[in-house]
Formats: sequence, structure tokens, C-alpha cells
Amino acid sequence: MSKTIIITGGGRGIGRACAVLAAKRGWSVAFNYRSNKPAADALVAEIEALGGKAIGIQGDVSNEAETQALFAVARAAFGAIDGVIINAGIVAPGAQVADMSFERLQTMININVLGALLTAREAARALSTKRNGKGGAIVVMSSAAARLGSPGEYVDYAATKGAMDTMTIGLAKELGPEGVRVNAIRPGLIDTEIHASGGQPDRAFALGPTVPLGRPGQAEEVAAAAIWLLSDDASYVTGAVLDVTGGR
Repeated sequence: MSKTIIITGGGRGIGRACAVLAAKRGWSVAFNYRSNKPAADALVAEIEALGGKAIGIQGDVSNEAETQALFAVARAAFGAIDGVIINAGIVAPGAQVADMSFERLQTMININVLGALLTAREAARALSTKRNGKGGAIVVMSSAAARLGSPGEYVDYAATKGAMDTMTIGLAKELGPEGVRVNAIRPGLIDTEIHASGGQPDRAFALGPTVPLGRPGQAEEVAAAAIWLLSDDASYVTGAVLDVTGGR
């Protein structure tokens, strides 16, 4: 069955892979991106070449008006929303907490936590059967860092992802009676651009041999789990936190 979904941070990495896989299922995709318009335009072109429908909207998830606009534009383009992937997030160069600036901590929280909560709020408003929605599903992109802690590297990032796990559990219980399923995915070492933004572009492959499966994961492998959780095949799955980590 065709669906309309929204993906935050859809222009690259895991979000991009989710958009492509959704389009291959015949779903319409609205995604936002922070600044890389050429990448967003290329994704829309790729999806349209597959015969799908997509729209890219520039915006910052930590900005309330821009997050609300994402949902408004998606509804205007494709109609009622069926699912949302809360994926937008950042990481910063490896450091100990004692050396992290206030600006770094504030930006990390604003995007990874406030942005996710704002998106979750708009998703709840759009999907809840008690608010004139038709029900649906939300997938929250957490991280294995939430349970590993990322000492000496990204404790701030790990803390924000721990918040995502808690948000998922609470939101699943809150929205279940309103026809909305909420689940999270904790990716492990995945080969995406996020490692470069953290100052370690080869991190996934450097640490890949330490993973029980002996390699880093691919964004498409995470996307497969996310699209399954949005699909009707996962109709009795809610409140779950699924590790896609190769056993790490």
C-alpha cells in the first residue's frame, strides 16, 4: 500500500537511504535538509528517475517554524502523512566532556534533542487519530552510543541518543491508544558521512574489524529496518529499540 512519509535529515547517509528505499516501495517522500541543496536536488532527481515522488525542504529541525513548515509542505504536496523518520542529528569532533565548549553542548542538544522532540510533536499532531490523523508510525534514529557511552569521544552525542531511547518508550505508550506506533533504531558503526563531520572519516572502517560481524554496516541496512518498522508488516511492533550494529 502506498504511503506518504517524512524524513528529517534526509539529504545524506541513513536518511537518504531511507528515502530511496521508501521510493522503491512506491511511497511519496518529503525530507528536509539543513544546507546541502545540491545533494537534496540529486536525491529528488534519483527518486523521480525511479518513478517515485519526492520533495526536499531546507530547514533546521531545532527551529519550530521550519519544522512545522516541513509538515505543512509535505501535506500540501502529498496529502495525509502515514509515517515519520526522526533522523536529523549531528556529531562533533572527539573530545572529553571537560574540554567541550558551551556552544558545542548547546548545539548538540538543540539539534539532536530539541529537534527530535519538535519533530515528534508535529508527527503526533499529524498522525494521531484523536487529532484527525489516520494513525501511522514513527521511527526514531538513535545510536548504539546510547548504551556504549562513547567515552573520550562523544559523550555529549551519546547522551542525546539516550534521550531518544527514552522518548521512544514514552511516546509509544502515549500514542499507542491513538493509532500511532513508535519505535527506535540504534545503528552501530555505519559507513556514512557523519564520521567525517566528527573529524574521523575512516572511523567506521578502522573499527569495523572489532565488530562481531567483522565490518561496518551500510546505510541501506539501517534503512531496511526503518522501512520495515514503518510498514504494515510491523503492525504489532511498538516501543521497541532495535540494534542494527553487527553485534557490537
